[in-house]
Amino acid sequence: MDKLKKRWGIDSNFQIVIIFVVFAITGSIATKLAAPVTEFIGLNRETTSSWLYWSARILLIFPIYQVSLVFFGWLFGQFQFFWNFEKKMLNRIGLGFLFK
Repeated sequence: MDKLKKRWGIDSNFQIVIIFVVFAITGSIATKLAAPVTEFIGLNRETTSSWLYWSARILLIFPIYQVSLVFFGWLFGQFQFFWNFEKKMLNRIGLGFLFK
């Protein structure tokens, strides 16, 4: 735990618990919200080919997750941590230009 706290620049174990809770909530919310969004854009699981439906759904999960992560981080009082985490993650996948 100490290694993780040092790496993330966190002071308390309570902060780590909050961060893990935010990650859990965000992942769950992103996967749950992707289903109605795919329905909204007209991709139905029964009428669309599986590879197209699941590819679109997975691609939709990514931006939903990014927005949710910052939102729930803010809601739980950890905005700065998740904002920095977000910038670092997008930088690593080549989308860092969005924050410059």
